[in-house]
Amino acid sequence: MIRRIPYLVVGTILVVAALSTGLPFLFYLVYLGVFVGVGSYLVTRQGLTDLEAGFAVAQVHGHVGDQLRATVTVRNAGRFPKLWLETFNPSNLPVPLPGRALSLGPRSQRTWNTKVPLTRRGHFRVDALQVRTGDPFGFFESVASVGHGVSVVVYPRIERLPHWRLPTANLEGSHASRERALQTTPLATSVRPYAPGDSFNRIHWKSTARHGEIQVKEFDLEQTADVWIFLDLDAGVQTGSGDRSTVEVAVRAAASIADKALGENRAVAITTNGHHPATLPPDRGPRQRHKIMQLLAAVEGDGSAPLAEALVVTLPRLRRGTTAVVITGSDEPEWVRPLATLRPRGLGCAVVLLDAPTFSVPPAPRTGEPAPEPDPEAAQAMRATRHRLAEFDLRTITVRADERLGEVLA
Repeated sequence: MIRRIPYLVVGTILVVAALSTGLPFLFYLVYLGVFVGVGSYLVTRQGLTDLEAGFAVAQVHGHVGDQLRATVTVRNAGRFPKLWLETFNPSNLPVPLPGRALSLGPRSQRTWNTKVPLTRRGHFRVDALQVRTGDPFGFFESVASVGHGVSVVVYPRIERLPHWRLPTANLEGSHASRERALQTTPLATSVRPYAPGDSFNRIHWKSTARHGEIQVKEFDLEQTADVWIFLDLDAGVQTGSGDRSTVEVAVRAAASIADKALGENRAVAITTNGHHPATLPPDRGPRQRHKIMQLLAAVEGDGSAPLAEALVVTLPRLRRGTTAVVITGSDEPEWVRPLATLRPRGLGCAVVLLDAPTFSVPPAPRTGEPAPEPDPEAAQAMRATRHRLAEFDLRTITVRADERLGEVLA
């Protein structure tokens, strides 16, 4: 409407001038303006009649670095050409889907594919397809919405960790004190007489023949059967920006380790201490992978609870044979001591320590100049944290800014 105000003002002045002066030329301009206005309105109204359109998104989820592909089809089912059409999908994607301007002849169709890179993890929305047309003078326009919007979930990038090995959980005690597993595991350690309810596929036929009665196999829990990931999202320890931030690197590390562990048929659990604390209990398989990736796609470094609090609350829930993986950039001493209690309980532990001071300085220039040095006090505090972890003989992997996770975690 704002765009039409100048034309309305000019038209009003022209009509007043024509009626006041009675000049034929001015009346000619008035008639011409009415003709152009009415014609533009009719052209715009007819621009979307007999028009069919649709769009489809190839996938509604992907990882950072993948491409989002969409297919758009526009068809003119009428006998008159469509001289000017514009199609676009409003969205909040970091890189929006591109629109297109086109024209269609009578009973013709156009189909094309668009693709954009997924550059940031998160939950995004691609709205319904918008088809817009108008008149050549820009007086009027008509817009139609086609289809329904879709939600797109972008998971964090997964780094391949071919050489990553979890520390073995220390199961103390005799063989008889090991924790029995209800499910089948590779550790078939003993046999016992058959009891009602035992599965037939657990029968050990050689022992059955030797004892003269049905014997079934017993399985022990694998030493590193479960992995419990602790992702520190305390806002007070986060630094850096964009992909070069402790939050993004920590999320990528958690996603990569979870993907590696699930690929080894381990049960994986995860605890985050963000603004909305979340805990996914241990489970395995594609469904658990989907849950973990959904969670990691939405988390932010906005928590207010320290890592030590999450460890104190959750560590008692870990059972024997579980390996705790702590991912943090904190140099506070409080969170180290709870980890010292894991080994006597038969639990493994690995710490992925983000060297936060290196994330707070800008990257090294490409001109050959030396890279900026991190804050000396922060660097000293981080060294003290590594020293405390070494005192308790906790496996620690330090990740610095601009390092590739796949190489460092190896």
